Amino acid sequence: MKFVSYYIMDELIDILTSEGKATGKSALKSEAHQHGWFHATVHIWLFTADSKIVLQKRALTKKVFPGLWDISVAGHVGAGEEILTAVKREVFEEIGLQLIDTDLTKIATRKHQVSHKNGIIDNEFHQVFIAELKIPLTELSLQEEEVDDIGLYDVAILKQTKNLHNVLLPEFHDYYCKVYDEIYKKIQHTLPE
Repeated sequence: MKFVSYYIMDELIDILTSEGKATGKSALKSEAHQHGWFHATVHIWLFTADSKIVLQKRALTKKVFPGLWDISVAGHVGAGEEILTAVKREVFEEIGLQLIDTDLTKIATRKHQVSHKNGIIDNEFHQVFIAELKIPLTELSLQEEEVDDIGLYDVAILKQTKNLHNVLLPEFHDYYCKVYDEIYKKIQHTLPE
């Protein structure tokens, strides 16, 4: 695995209503998190044909959940950016993987509201996608400001989050189970008969 470095700065993002509709206003990500303004993010869960899932270990410098083994790739949708463009950009920035639209399957839009102890208020609409990883992990390039490591886990880990430490978050168990179901359907669909 190669590590690459990018300069991370505060991003301009579009502000949404509590129903997920565009307001026509934009703000810095830091302002949205300070005021609890709703905005769009993307979650991309990468899986392999042999029933593995890619998890990333969040960088220890992250303001929220540092060091947690988490979603393959996640990030914010930039102001005026299309969702699929944000998905492909985030995947390329964080792990150096180039995807095309047809690689991606959208499985949900998820309303998420969490207030963190450090003052960050995450009011987000997660646009959730799955995609098959078709290359070895060693060919990926990690963005060191965002990602400490990546690993392959049995996809069943998504249903076992209540018994794990520092791998995913047990309070989102139902969400992970939905992701598991969608990945399982996709894997079964692609198996030879």
